[in-house]
Amino acid sequence: MATLSLHIDLRLDDFTLSVGEDLELENITALFGPSGAGKTTLLRVIAGLEQDASGRVMLDDTVWQDRNGQQFVPPHSRSLGYVFQDGRLFSHLTVEENLRFSERRAMNLNGLTLADVAEALDLDALLQRQPRSLSGGEQQRVAIGRALLRNPKLMLMDEPLSALDAKRKAEIIPYIERLPLDFGLPVLYVTHNVEEVARLATRIVLLSQGQVAANGDAIDVLERIDLMPLAGHLEAGAVLKARAGTHRDGMTILDIAGQNLRIPGTAIEPGNELRLHIQARDVALATQLPQGLSIRNVLNARILSIDIIEEVFAEVLLDVGGQHLRASVTREAVEDLGLAANQAIYALIKSVAIDRDLLA
Repeated sequence: MATLSLHIDLRLDDFTLSVGEDLELENITALFGPSGAGKTTLLRVIAGLEQDASGRVMLDDTVWQDRNGQQFVPPHSRSLGYVFQDGRLFSHLTVEENLRFSERRAMNLNGLTLADVAEALDLDALLQRQPRSLSGGEQQRVAIGRALLRNPKLMLMDEPLSALDAKRKAEIIPYIERLPLDFGLPVLYVTHNVEEVARLATRIVLLSQGQVAANGDAIDVLERIDLMPLAGHLEAGAVLKARAGTHRDGMTILDIAGQNLRIPGTAIEPGNELRLHIQARDVALATQLPQGLSIRNVLNARILSIDIIEEVFAEVLLDVGGQHLRASVTREAVEDLGLAANQAIYALIKSVAIDRDLLA
């Protein structure tokens, strides 16, 4: 596991970025937060693109920047790959020529070859094409390949899916998901999209107003209601781990701790594991097994805690087979149903509430 040490300060007009963290980069770490939180600016500091930043940047034992010691490694000499929001491919070169350009500038000449990367990212059929003839998803795959061919020790990705429609996102996200496994490469992934975080991230670093508000396991951070005001438009919710089962009648059956959850049909192979972000407002509660409802998903659960959020509303944290789920209800409902900690309850989830766009 790589460790990225960031102890930096940067002032830009009326914005200040101040971070003092040692980040354990396991698989994919999401740098998450609302627009203007400083995510891209921090990524640029790590890459050496913000030379006015003071402080220290280290990857493991390698110092990339130490302004106190007046050490500064330029961007092209840092062992990292950088994928931007757009592909930023050279328009006058073919796909193969774009990749060769990066291969010639690799940090380690004995590392990955173009053939390795083309096979892993399914680029062989694209090699002789011009960037302008590629779809957005294809361009991003080439951009990832170009970054990989630098043979980096760390991959930086700045909202690589933000310019893509749902179909293209679903096409490219499995490639991103496999980067740590296929190439042994940790990824620092910038996004403000909670569904991307739920699908991809092992850990989350939440930025708010230029500072780190939380740093920890992705599932744990996403269910913390105290962080909601700091995370922009993020709503209360939780992440459930599931395993794909059969496909029947246009639906995909998922297994969650021995219980079934039905979602509109996907192309998920049976047996594959996935994570679902379920918003608290999409979960209803019942004290008795419901009958005569259109909602098909009814999970046995137990109430862990009830938090009063506002004068009218409450957040109920549930245990579902050892995993957590949240439900947003009114205080009136809490009182009328007599809800209390340790109570057995039924959690109702609409199938249509589950976002399938990022489920490959």
